[in-house]
Amino acid sequence: MSISMCSMKAFGSLLLLAFIAVFSSCSMKDSKQELDELFSDYKEFILREYPISATYDGDHRYDDKLTDYSEIAIKSRFDSLRVFLERAKDITEVHGEDSLSLLLFIDDMSSSLEAEQFNNHYMPITQQDGIHIEFPQIIEIQPFNTVEDYDRYVNRLSGFSKQVDDIIEHMRKGMKAKIVLPNYIIQQIMDQVYPFFIDDTDSLPFMKPLQTFPASFTDKQKSRIRSKVKFALDSSIQPAYSNLHMFLLFEYMNKSRRVDGIYALPKGKERYAHMIRKETTMDMQPDSIYAIGMSEVNRIEAEMQNIVNELGFKGTAEEFKKQLIKDPKNFYTDKKLMMDEYRRILSIVDSKLPMLFGRLPKSPYDLKEIETYRAASAPQAYYYSAPLDRSRPGYFYVNTYDLPSRPKHTMTALALHEAVPGHHLQIAIAQELPGLPWFRNQIGINAFVEGWALYSESLGHDMGLYQDSHQQFGALAFEMWRACRLVIDAGIHTGKMTREEGVQFMMKHTGNAELDARSEVDRYIVWPAQALSYKLGQMHILTLRKEIEQKLGKKFSLKQFHDAVLAHGPLPLHILSDQVRKTLIH
Repeated sequence: MSISMCSMKAFGSLLLLAFIAVFSSCSMKDSKQELDELFSDYKEFILREYPISATYDGDHRYDDKLTDYSEIAIKSRFDSLRVFLERAKDITEVHGEDSLSLLLFIDDMSSSLEAEQFNNHYMPITQQDGIHIEFPQIIEIQPFNTVEDYDRYVNRLSGFSKQVDDIIEHMRKGMKAKIVLPNYIIQQIMDQVYPFFIDDTDSLPFMKPLQTFPASFTDKQKSRIRSKVKFALDSSIQPAYSNLHMFLLFEYMNKSRRVDGIYALPKGKERYAHMIRKETTMDMQPDSIYAIGMSEVNRIEAEMQNIVNELGFKGTAEEFKKQLIKDPKNFYTDKKLMMDEYRRILSIVDSKLPMLFGRLPKSPYDLKEIETYRAASAPQAYYYSAPLDRSRPGYFYVNTYDLPSRPKHTMTALALHEAVPGHHLQIAIAQELPGLPWFRNQIGINAFVEGWALYSESLGHDMGLYQDSHQQFGALAFEMWRACRLVIDAGIHTGKMTREEGVQFMMKHTGNAELDARSEVDRYIVWPAQALSYKLGQMHILTLRKEIEQKLGKKFSLKQFHDAVLAHGPLPLHILSDQVRKTLIH
């Protein structure tokens, strides 16, 4: 073979390699573009379909619109999710964080579509959620800076009656399909709805934005706005609440179910299995969850007894709990003093966070009281995240209703869970992670989010916050509370336990006041499996921490472990373990 021919063959090989490289690069680029377009389209779809969520996140293009709850709209949304899922499955050549994002997206779409068969929209409201208690909160997020802002607000007020008509129609279909709520839940919803149509319109929360107008508004503009808002309340809001109340009282109550657990609903067993997978990211059997719960209850009970003995109390941990909830010194009589104490606790926690975290959120948080119209059926506290545009802080909401049900000894653990280093720190960091698609900032994986928040309560020990024996007991009481959830949730939704047995079990093992115990158990009844995510997620993170600590020995850094856990935002638990091992064990 001549030298020239060899050169030509070599040149041809180089061209072929170059073509393959360019083709591969283009393929990668195309896949990356497809992925970015998919996530962008999905974001626009969600913001358009759920305009109040868009407003919450600081996107104000849809500030005059509300979600369409009609049957046609719901079916259309599921059809759109199917299209998004197919588009996602067609994307293959992505790597690194993009590959993780694609995996999470496919999993989320698949789970949402699996739920379609259960017709959950036939039970669209509960005492914990639904438009009847969520819609009034638009006053907290709606812009009120211009006349046009107020006009958009009025449009939303006017559209509320259509939403109520739609959910009533869904509930009527639920009555025919026997997919209905328990009767005692309906009573609670009616109690929430009643004030909105019986009270004078001037006392409704919807009037709050009219108490203070921007200084630039003329008297004529103010008068026109007041007139329009008043008309919307008279013609849309109050009639809608009245119609909902009448429907629940005269139609729905008679058809509501008399069995507590969802095992009694059509496809009840499959329905609960789906919810377990969704909320825990694990494929666990209810019997296993129940057994884990009982084991944890017994372990925590023993630790509580040790503290009781150290305090010199002559009796059992259960007797000590009963004494605590009867001791007037363990409760505030002034809600301002209680809120001031939460601020003091949080100030101390804020000062200690750099000990345990390398990355801290930029977004601030604040403390708020739960609104009076939802407080009676609300939990002790909850967290609302800051919008992505950071136009307001995250909010740690505290329930000041019925102060004799809000003991002092659990306040530290509650603050750690709901604010920092719990929900606010974790969610704000997830929102601030650079380079992640929008849906990664929004995705709710309860086993991670709530598991982290419960794990955060234990960090009070690392921060030296539980030096007082009563606060130590309070931390164990909160952990016991979450262990009881495993038993009660799995028990009620498989028929092993009734609502009343759940309440008594909760009171016996946690020492919670009856009001709080009933509110909690009713929450598990309307949100099946959601309560499982706390303890199972916490146990997974603790097990992972122990594993990494054993493998790294003296090289283990708690700060690095925490940063690794939070580095990718919420993740299914098995993926979390893989990512943390990959980061910390080289």
